Amino acid sequence: MNSEGSLREFLTSRRARLRPEDVGLPPSPTPRRRPGLRREEVAVLAGVSVDYYARLEQGRIGKVSDQVLTAIEEALRLDALERHHLRALVDTYAGGPRRAARTGTGSHESARVGLRELVGSLDPLPAMVQSRRMDVLAVNNAGKVLLTDFDRMQVRDRNIVRWLFTDPQARVRYPDWDEVASNTVAALRGARDPRLHDPELERLVGELSVASSEFAALWADYRLFRHSHGSKRLFHQTVGVLDLRYETFPVPGTEGQTLTIYTAPRGSAADDRLRLLLSWDATSRSETKSPGHASID
Repeated sequence: MNSEGSLREFLTSRRARLRPEDVGLPPSPTPRRRPGLRREEVAVLAGVSVDYYARLEQGRIGKVSDQVLTAIEEALRLDALERHHLRALVDTYAGGPRRAARTGTGSHESARVGLRELVGSLDPLPAMVQSRRMDVLAVNNAGKVLLTDFDRMQVRDRNIVRWLFTDPQARVRYPDWDEVASNTVAALRGARDPRLHDPELERLVGELSVASSEFAALWADYRLFRHSHGSKRLFHQTVGVLDLRYETFPVPGTEGQTLTIYTAPRGSAADDRLRLLLSWDATSRSETKSPGHASID
């Protein structure tokens, strides 16, 4: 996907979500052929000519001043993540350097040894390390019991997004699958840096767009999201529904790896059920892995 196309898609999607009355303009007296603001309305709000904004949206403008970008960001009501993404897109098509992602075609990103040991030591708290592409690089036993056993998958399949859209069991695991799927695709969008040449990510998006019409529609929506903290509702056939919290931390010294830890409020029903689930797992499986280590290399 070229940067001009991405810039056009991004700005068009942001216009489409706004109504004139959302930005202080009078409502349209007649129905519009397309939802959202017109280019000329964005231009008026940003204080630029219609021709200039149209050429910007089409990727036919060179370097854009910070003042103009700020005005467009405010006109389109962009949040901090969207502003960062817009500036990365503009930098790319304006001739900024585009570097290759650290892992290229045919290579497999991994979590460093100390990080895998840390994830393993967090048992019985479910924990995992993911790459920027949401490949699962390390997961402890509690994480596998809670979600799925990524160890049993082929390396290319150890990916949260791929699992979410291609494994029917994922829809069982998440009672709120629609919301989880939407946020996950938006997070993958948000993690896609236009300044990086990343054929592995483009391949993942292409494969999932063919395999799942739901993924394709969500990707085309161009929503951005960042998993930092929040709540997740999960279902396990052994104990029922678990309402958990999660915290996600960036891993220093990596290109976008994150550590996610799930917790339950102490003394809550979810806490009791999570303990019961892990106790059930401990008594039903043979001890085959060394304690204190995450199992994905």
